[in-house]
Amino acid sequence: MPTEACENSEDMQVPTGWLAAGAACAAGGTFAWSAMVPSAQLFGPTIRHARDAKTIALTFDDGPNPSVTPKLLRLLEKHDARVTFFVVGKHVRAAAALATEIAARGHAIGNHTDTHPSLIFRSRQEIADQMDRCDEAIVSAIGRKPRWMRPPYGFRSPWLDRIVRKRGGAGIVMWSAMARDWKPQPAEPVIRRLRRVRGGDIVLLHDGDHRLLDGDRMHVVAALEYWLPRWQGAGFKLLSLDQGSPER
Repeated sequence: MPTEACENSEDMQVPTGWLAAGAACAAGGTFAWSAMVPSAQLFGPTIRHARDAKTIALTFDDGPNPSVTPKLLRLLEKHDARVTFFVVGKHVRAAAALATEIAARGHAIGNHTDTHPSLIFRSRQEIADQMDRCDEAIVSAIGRKPRWMRPPYGFRSPWLDRIVRKRGGAGIVMWSAMARDWKPQPAEPVIRRLRRVRGGDIVLLHDGDHRLLDGDRMHVVAALEYWLPRWQGAGFKLLSLDQGSPER
């Protein structure tokens, strides 16, 4: 190295504070990615696909919803489709008979917490309490604890996987396809987004609204009226997670 460059090398050093700030930003980015991205596995394994490539696993969050779920159940029955409902405990207590009907029709039920909070910065005890209260509501309605758990918004804390497994759960279920259907909207955009669904996908949909019991989700029913016969016509089986042997 030329002498002048050697003499000026100290001027080129990055301040220690900048390095620390960069490391903190990188760590924060990694944490956010691990907590929020469905495919991230750093905080523990998640389930995102059905094992059989000829299966589509439809999942519905935030119910039960007395305004929408009964219509959805009739539509699913018409097409002999079985799905998985990730229910919110407070809605199960308000509509226990509907939760009972979901199970009686052969659908799987999963834990989606009691009040639908983000779990990222919740303590271990707060997370366990949310899951306990939801489990209690489900057991009261259908007589058994759920096997599956989905965190609200898909947001996970570093210790969520350990909590779920310690409780005997089968796993944390995320998704590989979604319809962005959680706000009232025409059915057409939902239909268009569901064109991306492929065999083996776990699909995120919503029959409820975590903020209120009777949320507007008729666009979801209308979209499925379009897609259920087409998926079945293409040879896909529509199975619940209990039936479909999901894989990580």
